[in-house]
Amino acid sequence: MVGIIFAYAAAIAAILAFTRLVVVVPEQKAYVVELLGKYRRTLGSGLHVLLPFVERVAYRHQLKEDVIDVEPQVCITSDNVQVTVDGILYYKIFDPALASYGIDDYRFATVQLAKTTMRSEIGKIELDRSFAERETINDNIVKAVDEATDPWGIKVTRYEVRSITPSEVITEAMERQMRAEREKRAEILASEGVKESRINVSKGERQEAINISMGERTRTINQADGKAKAIGVVSDATAEGLRLVAEALASPGGRSAMTLRLSEQYIDRLGQILGSANASVLPEKLAEMQGFAEVLGLGAARALPREPDLERAPERAAPAARDYAREAARSGERRPRREGGEA
Repeated sequence: MVGIIFAYAAAIAAILAFTRLVVVVPEQKAYVVELLGKYRRTLGSGLHVLLPFVERVAYRHQLKEDVIDVEPQVCITSDNVQVTVDGILYYKIFDPALASYGIDDYRFATVQLAKTTMRSEIGKIELDRSFAERETINDNIVKAVDEATDPWGIKVTRYEVRSITPSEVITEAMERQMRAEREKRAEILASEGVKESRINVSKGERQEAINISMGERTRTINQADGKAKAIGVVSDATAEGLRLVAEALASPGGRSAMTLRLSEQYIDRLGQILGSANASVLPEKLAEMQGFAEVLGLGAARALPREPDLERAPERAAPAARDYAREAARSGERRPRREGGEA
């Protein structure tokens, strides 16, 4: 019976000795080993053998990047506005020995450093700038905390400000300011639109007036050019006609032909007048027509109608009037008279 108990005790001692002797360290972890209470070495991932009952694993650290939630805290900006700020801190252990013996609780110490640095950075800027300069705040906090935790074997990789929450009074004031600013921008945009519209309308009217004036100028110039060309053509034609008339008058028999042509035109016009007038217009001496015709070389005098016949039919007086016109063209005497007296 005693032997069995002894055997069991020996087995348990062997198991304890084996567990103390062999240590398996997982990946991305590090074990700090002490020899009789003094730092001996740091074990990385893998299988390690310890001296039983002399060496022991004192600290176990995780080498992966870890995150700490920094609880919200009240900060005061440079313009004396209270805001509640919280964030997230990312860090990792690069020296397990320093993390074990450099400080008692590195997580708590790192969080406290992040809080104090965050309050300091928020106090340097105004409320309006704090929302727009989060990247600057994050970089400054990371730089300050990383320098402070370096003796502890801690590397702060980054810090993120999660939220900045002003008080309710400040939030209402900011909303009123935002509404006023938007209304101001809306009014400015509306006025700019009216201004642009008026400018465009005035430019359009100006361009229209310029186009109309240019059109009128072009039309006036074209009309003047047309009139000048027409006057030139008429003057050229008149000059040519006068030249031809002068040549015709200088030729033999030209003057007689001209006199005859004028007489015929005169007689035709006189016949038109006699045909349309209610009163008869007769020469003073009907006998002069015959002489007038003889002078023009038209042959023997034609028989003239009597005055009663002319009064009844004014159109019959056209041949006699034609003879009289021919005589007047020769002698230069035209003495028509109305019935019952001289004109």
